[in-house]
Amino acid sequence: MDNMEKKISDYIDQLNKEVKPIEHNQFNESADYEELMDTVRTIRNLKEPEYPDENFSRRLAASVKGAANMNNKRNKYVWITRTVAAAAVVALVFLVNMFMPTNNGNIVNAMEKALKELKAYHGIIEVVELNGQGDKVLQGRREVWADRNGNYYLKELEGSMKGLVTVNNGDKKWQIREDTKQVHIFSAFPDAYRFTFELGKEIENIKNAVNVKVIGEENILGRETSKIEVTPDGGAVYYLWVDKETNLPLQRETAMENAVQYQITYTEIEYLDEIPSELLEYNIPEGFGEIDKNGEQVFENIQEAKEIIGFEPKLISQIPEGYSLKTIAVEIKNNRLNLYYKNESNTVIITQMKADGELRPDTSAVLGKVNGNVAEIFVSLDNSEGILIGGGSYAGMTDISRVRWIENGKEYSVLGDISLDEMKIFVEEISEGEMIIPEEEVDTNEPEVTVEVNMEIEESEQKSADAGHSPWRLDPAYVTQVFVSLLIMPDGIQGDYPIAYDSITIEENSGVYAVAKINDDNSPASYVYLKRLVREDSTGIWTVVGYDKTK
Repeated sequence: MDNMEKKISDYIDQLNKEVKPIEHNQFNESADYEELMDTVRTIRNLKEPEYPDENFSRRLAASVKGAANMNNKRNKYVWITRTVAAAAVVALVFLVNMFMPTNNGNIVNAMEKALKELKAYHGIIEVVELNGQGDKVLQGRREVWADRNGNYYLKELEGSMKGLVTVNNGDKKWQIREDTKQVHIFSAFPDAYRFTFELGKEIENIKNAVNVKVIGEENILGRETSKIEVTPDGGAVYYLWVDKETNLPLQRETAMENAVQYQITYTEIEYLDEIPSELLEYNIPEGFGEIDKNGEQVFENIQEAKEIIGFEPKLISQIPEGYSLKTIAVEIKNNRLNLYYKNESNTVIITQMKADGELRPDTSAVLGKVNGNVAEIFVSLDNSEGILIGGGSYAGMTDISRVRWIENGKEYSVLGDISLDEMKIFVEEISEGEMIIPEEEVDTNEPEVTVEVNMEIEESEQKSADAGHSPWRLDPAYVTQVFVSLLIMPDGIQGDYPIAYDSITIEENSGVYAVAKINDDNSPASYVYLKRLVREDSTGIWTVVGYDKTK
């Protein structure tokens, strides 16, 4: 690499680091170099252009080198310099693309655009199980109708749940079970488990992936597709086939787990303006019984609901922009008030009920504060119920978040399919106080005894958890119980654990760092310190990194 190429490369590196290049403060650079710097700055603002073949790019890069060497012959070869300058622009586009980070590539942008234009679709999904020997077994076949508003109609055509119909029309969710002649009614929201291979969810996952790479082209059921390798933020690499004509997913193949993987394919698909209205109408088939698992009673106004719950409820004085209070309901069984706030695409539920003692946070929850009170924070709620498996170990994980706290004898929670930042607005409106979310990076505690960690073993344990084994590694309290019990029984735990699960309290949890207190006089440890070392999200396992001895 000659001096000109090196200077340009260093210049690009400085821009990538968001550092002001030193050349911007100097005025003694050559005219050619000034022109190239200006070109780099211009191209840096462009969106991922497409480039010619590799050899063409090399030829252009060589032209840039030639142009730099001809700097002292500028007057003699003006026409050559101008020609090379034009080539240099294209070459620099190539260089910038090589050295500057991209945002998942043009195909992701095309998929997002296609999703925005999609109103509704109807298709047949097949889920096939593949083993290590290449054998295929049809696990299920499903008819799907879905739209951009989140409404859907599903009918199981093949598999263990054959005949089951599941519908969500935004106001109500129900299942028609042919085998028992029953209709089960559920709340339309939260709908934690919708269905495997929902197009909107797939594209959202792609957008949030760590890396997306087109690795080939294949014909899937007569459609030309691009095969994409996806590295998610959490979990193993999987593959997606995207229809070249529509830029929408047609097939997904999960990672191999325990010598088994799943291939989920739209064997048929069509794009519509809307779902036929009759499919979303609630009707009880003749001869079927109705089982209401929702148990909500809807009221016209808050005063009517107040008479049922027996306390003065709180309302948001300033509803966030775009939202409105759509439904006031009471869960009769729990005597809990549910206020449904909605905008065009999201739902937020604020619940209120009389508190039963102190808050007992879930051991897996992040611990924050709301108006000075301890708050349980879930960034992603987990629902293990699934109609059709094949979505991976964490298929039930959703984008639903929840914050729960107790204040003045009442238990409040805010739950919604929105970001934590948006949820913070609702929480602070209803609590009339500040919501504090702990910093993930903060680790102010130093354990008395440091526990050595073998990262190879931990990475293997993470893969095991990803495959559905050792789910206890996702619970910091359970990990603490096992660790302290092994301090007492180093040769292995025989019979019951010497330390009870209920004797462990999670006192701090940022989602990445946790501190557990052991409330047992027989415990050799008073506090245990844990971290998510392999993966810093809700799918990451917890590892003990130290403990304090019992005094």
